[in-house]
Amino acid sequence: MTEEEKKAKQKAKKTAKAAEKAAKAAKKAANQAARGGGPVDAGPPIAMHTLGDEGTPAHGNFARITSEGKTGRVFTQVGDLNAGLVGANVWIRCRLFKTRAQGKSMCFTVMRQNFYTVQCTVIEADAVSRDMVKFSQSITPESIVDVFGEVVKAEVAACTQANVEIAVRKLYVVSKSNPLPITIEDLARSKAEATAKTLPFIEQDTRLSNRMLDLRTPANQAIFRTQSAVGQLFREALLGEGFTEIHSPKIIAGASEGGADVFTTSYFGNPACLAQSPQLYKQMGVNADLERVFEVGPVFRAEKSATHRHLCEFTGLDMEMSFKDHYHEVLAVLDKTFRYMFDGLRDKFAPLLKAVNEQYPYEPLQYLSPTLVLQYPEGIAMLNADGVEIGLYDDFNTAQEIRLGQLVKEKYKTDFYILDKFPLAIRPFYTMPDPNMEGYSNSYDIFLRGEEIMSGAQRIHEPEFLAERAISKGLDPEALKDYFNAFSYGAFPHAGGGVGLERVVMLYLGLNNIRKSSLFPRDPNRMTP
Repeated sequence: MTEEEKKAKQKAKKTAKAAEKAAKAAKKAANQAARGGGPVDAGPPIAMHTLGDEGTPAHGNFARITSEGKTGRVFTQVGDLNAGLVGANVWIRCRLFKTRAQGKSMCFTVMRQNFYTVQCTVIEADAVSRDMVKFSQSITPESIVDVFGEVVKAEVAACTQANVEIAVRKLYVVSKSNPLPITIEDLARSKAEATAKTLPFIEQDTRLSNRMLDLRTPANQAIFRTQSAVGQLFREALLGEGFTEIHSPKIIAGASEGGADVFTTSYFGNPACLAQSPQLYKQMGVNADLERVFEVGPVFRAEKSATHRHLCEFTGLDMEMSFKDHYHEVLAVLDKTFRYMFDGLRDKFAPLLKAVNEQYPYEPLQYLSPTLVLQYPEGIAMLNADGVEIGLYDDFNTAQEIRLGQLVKEKYKTDFYILDKFPLAIRPFYTMPDPNMEGYSNSYDIFLRGEEIMSGAQRIHEPEFLAERAISKGLDPEALKDYFNAFSYGAFPHAGGGVGLERVVMLYLGLNNIRKSSLFPRDPNRMTP
């Protein structure tokens, strides 16, 4: 067993122990929360189609919902409950988040839908029996419930809907939850709060092993809605620039970027691999006369990197376009696209950003209009002036990349910039050399909060020159003939690039690990859930 395998085994054992400990604590908490009543199935069974009938109990457990009929009920979203609805009777469907019993005749519950919460009160009165109060006290956290009641004025600072609550008149369990291995309250707690109040803090491996619960926290609800918004804004920006969305194959005959870090498979008895990039197909799309194309789709990298920013499977936001005179026409579109995304997140999705910030505090993104563009030698000069030893044609390591981002932020007051004219020697063979700067190329990287999020370039579009460049890199042109042939029948000058959706979300939101912005992350140590 290698040293790396030993470490992985020890880490897995430690994670399993932590999960077991958290499960025992959460089960104890769940049992305590259910004080004041028996099991949730103690309530009467209710058929949904009898809801409007006289004599139907005001509380109980729905029989299995099999779409046997329609009740005509109109539901209100928890996030839409506000003082303007005071006096109105509403139905909500939500999860029971927390319960607080007050003797035998009163129960306060917090109901949650997505990242919105509202207090619901069940108080023994004419319309509410003591059995109903007891029933409400017995419902296990995370059960899905239907609540009917009157919206009344209230001051409930602990809920997102802080100026109203619901006086419950009817309460039905739609789906009962088993006792939780970890409470949502613990999962939703920031590290700072846990430290300050000496409360449990759930580490990342335990979260990922209980991902279905972890995803229910307000911050995660907001993170993945933000991720959806990034995809939406990317599409809007490029469609507005005359692009066509394409969908390229993910099972291919050879490595799409000429590298060895591919996942191999069998395709009807023939060797195949999962695509590392849609680049060739983007280029083919441009030269199939679509001219401006983009894709949002999965990308696979068999890299054994367990860093904070690498995944083995992620979602690529890729674009490619022809240009008339200069590849900076493409950079101008990329600049416009990213600023459209950042403006849209700030202006249209502020509640999502606020919900993330409460658990994972971060500084709002600073960016310029137009975006700052530096040439590679300028970046090297800034590092050299800071005492960092790096040559004019050397590639950055991660520490140098992050330090340059810090220097750019100090000097230009921006978290977002473009670095142009990378050395030719550190770029792939298909990158167009710069005609005026010997040793450099028409290629660029785009940086967000000091980390690279997109790499792109002008592509060589002449097959003879491609072959020449491939040979200079020690590659066999015969092995790349399918790639060369794509440019044999007239090809536009073109350029493009690709960015990882999860990395953009991670860095925009100031998260410390890409696994926080991946729904079900895949890395060298994790293939489940």
